[in-house]
Amino acid sequence: MAMEITQFLLNAQAVDGNVRKHAEENIRQFQEQNLPSFLFSLAAELANDDKPVESRKLAGLILKNALDAKEQHRKFELAQRWIALDPNAKTQIRAFLLKTLSSPAHDARSTASQVIAKLAGIELPLKHWPELIEALLSNNNQLPAHTRQATLETLGYICEEVSPEVIEQDHVNKILTAVVQGMNSSESDNDVRLAATRALYNALGFAQANFSNDTERDYIMRVVCEATLSPEVKIRQAAFECLVSISSTYYEKLSPYIQDIFTITAKAVKEDEEPVALQAIEFWSSICDEEIDILEEYGGDFTGDSVIPCFYFIKQALPALIPLLLETLLKQEEDQDQDEGAWNIAMAGGTCLGLVARTVGDDVVPLVMPFIEENISKPDWRQREAATYAFGSVLEGPSPEKLMTLVNHALNFMLNALMKDPNNHVKDTTGWTLGRIFEFLHGSTYETPIITQANCQQIITVLLQSMKDVPNVAEKACGALYFLAQGFEDSGSSSTQLTPFFQDIIGALLDVTHREDAGESRLRTAAYESLNEVVRCCTDETAPMVMQLVPIIMNELHQTLEAQRLSSDERDKQNELQGLLCGCLQVIIQKLGSSEPTKYVFMQYADQMMQLFLRVFSCKSATAHEEAMLAIGALAYSTGSDFAKYMSEFYKYLEMGLQNFEDYQVCAITVGVVGDLSRALEDKILPYCDGIMTQLLKNLSSNQLHRSVKPPIFSCFGDLALAIGENFDKYLMYAMPMLQSAAELSVQTSGADDDIIEYTNTLRNGILEAYSGILQGFKGSAKSQLLMPHAPHILQFLDSLYMAKDMDDVVMKTAIGVLGDLADTLGGNAAPLIQQCVSSRGFLNECLQSEDNLVKEAGEWAQLAIRRAISF
Repeated sequence: MAMEITQFLLNAQAVDGNVRKHAEENIRQFQEQNLPSFLFSLAAELANDDKPVESRKLAGLILKNALDAKEQHRKFELAQRWIALDPNAKTQIRAFLLKTLSSPAHDARSTASQVIAKLAGIELPLKHWPELIEALLSNNNQLPAHTRQATLETLGYICEEVSPEVIEQDHVNKILTAVVQGMNSSESDNDVRLAATRALYNALGFAQANFSNDTERDYIMRVVCEATLSPEVKIRQAAFECLVSISSTYYEKLSPYIQDIFTITAKAVKEDEEPVALQAIEFWSSICDEEIDILEEYGGDFTGDSVIPCFYFIKQALPALIPLLLETLLKQEEDQDQDEGAWNIAMAGGTCLGLVARTVGDDVVPLVMPFIEENISKPDWRQREAATYAFGSVLEGPSPEKLMTLVNHALNFMLNALMKDPNNHVKDTTGWTLGRIFEFLHGSTYETPIITQANCQQIITVLLQSMKDVPNVAEKACGALYFLAQGFEDSGSSSTQLTPFFQDIIGALLDVTHREDAGESRLRTAAYESLNEVVRCCTDETAPMVMQLVPIIMNELHQTLEAQRLSSDERDKQNELQGLLCGCLQVIIQKLGSSEPTKYVFMQYADQMMQLFLRVFSCKSATAHEEAMLAIGALAYSTGSDFAKYMSEFYKYLEMGLQNFEDYQVCAITVGVVGDLSRALEDKILPYCDGIMTQLLKNLSSNQLHRSVKPPIFSCFGDLALAIGENFDKYLMYAMPMLQSAAELSVQTSGADDDIIEYTNTLRNGILEAYSGILQGFKGSAKSQLLMPHAPHILQFLDSLYMAKDMDDVVMKTAIGVLGDLADTLGGNAAPLIQQCVSSRGFLNECLQSEDNLVKEAGEWAQLAIRRAISF
């Protein structure tokens, strides 16, 4: 059955392009003509120790790609194809894969491990290949170390691939036993020990029962802690990764071990190699994340029945943890400011210090201030930078009262350092710290303002001057200006301290965008983000200056569209610039379009702007398309029904956006723009509804479209129905069955993880918004009776949501609103149905007693509508 494919596989890796292309074509034809024989031949190649390593490795890779894909729809198709394969062929392929785990060739073993895990992901949930785990466990008792290493690696990959409920507890226990034995210090082979440690990392999610048993948990924790002391750096790193995972998965079980873990992590942070030290710091960052979440959820008020009490590990560790973290800040790297992806001990320590400040609040300040005061003026740049970084890191968490005096005292020093410090690292961190001061301690809600008439000019002067500095420092100055402007956003139409400097700020930011080196350190992007924020906080007094900005930005966008013969690198930069300019115009449209006097003047540019946006769609850049689409949505909102004049030309691009499954963010934004158009055009959108609805229904039926786009499509049904009213009747026969089947799916969430529950609530909200829009759209129309056959299902959906008890507040508000809309639109005809449903009593009462005002208001409106319907 196996075909000789070695030469094809070797040729597919040839240097000669023609040879490679011919081989790839042969492989593709073989796959299409005889899939069982193709997969069998690949597995046989992988298992054959007499074959070249190169052909074996590629065989395994092709086999893996024939079983798995990133896109969900493709993944599903490949799984179905495997399931339908001849059982004998499957048995032989599995046997080849298991045999390969004993191969002396490391690459072949490792590839086989991954393929087995992909197969397990398909087969184990269906109870196929039941002997797999036992076969692997018996493999683990064999003598050759490389076989045990490959087996442990495979078990780890399987745990990564399948969900915990798929593997029986008895098998979980045996897997954990094998893994922990492999990790033991008595294991002499480092490759086996490393594979076991990495396997444990993937298996931790399966160990709930084992971590609930004191003896088993103690044993696992002892072995993990011992592995952190291994002579082999990769094993130490993998062991600390296990501790990080344990800290989030089993936080509530950590008390007996926390003291020992502190000792181990402190030693690693001070003495070990960077990859290990980074994981040791990450352990404490992870504990912070857990405690922040708990304290936010419970608000610090714990009762005897709290499910997960907070153990305040960070608070207890503070006196030892803070000095440890402060010490890491002095381990900077010379070029870390130039490298966007840089991550080192100093950065990890500062990030952890920031999380500690958020966890314990005021308690962190007295422990950090002596370090800052001692080092902020030292001749060594490392000490000055570390002190500045420490100060910036603790600005979120402690109360304003605790920080205000310190910040007011430090502000002048920081401004001088940004201008005059001889070291770029120090200036970079100073700019970042000023941004943090403005982000967390400046705004209309603070009693003691940090920005005053006395210091505002100095602050603006320093920031504008620093925008001329090297790119990484200039980028931080732009970021600080962004947060400075954001603090004035709530000032409304009254002038602010920024008003006298508004023109200078806009001019300086435009200068930054034109710098030759603006492509470095995200500088151009930061400048446009700051410019957008400055526009958002403009007042009646400064609006004319924003108006002057419109032709400037439009002209720059025009120039990007005229550019010819660009290299691929230049084209990428051009596309990025188009996105930034469209984004800037969107913010200007939203700001100037929101007030009548500026809107009237601004509309003179609408036609030119629309032409520019349409031209952007002819460029091949998803980012620019997204931004242009968002800007058009804003323009539609501002122009209202006058936007109809652009629809004939814009419609083809709207349709292209809705069909763009590949760049699904473009598709999602386009769906949002359909909502904007519905609200702006109302019944003037009617001529385009057939095309829009056809495409939206196609999108919902497609397995290829990313699932995140589907909830907004349902909301869009509601927007369109509100816009065209009873004319939506022709779409009911298509839209309502889709809504019904999605609604039924969305209430089946038992055993779902947090991500699924979050997505499900988004989906439910989209469905409910559709129902709400459709019900309101038909209100007062003779055709409203067309909705009566659908009323029982809508009420049943509301009942199911109420019974499931896992709605968030947003869904709760929309759901009770739908109950009110149904009563309001269908009136007395629906009264008997409403009286029978659970929602009209229990759910309504729950909403009326809600602490969330929006939910309560929606409940009161529903109660009123129901009373009217019942007394009809």
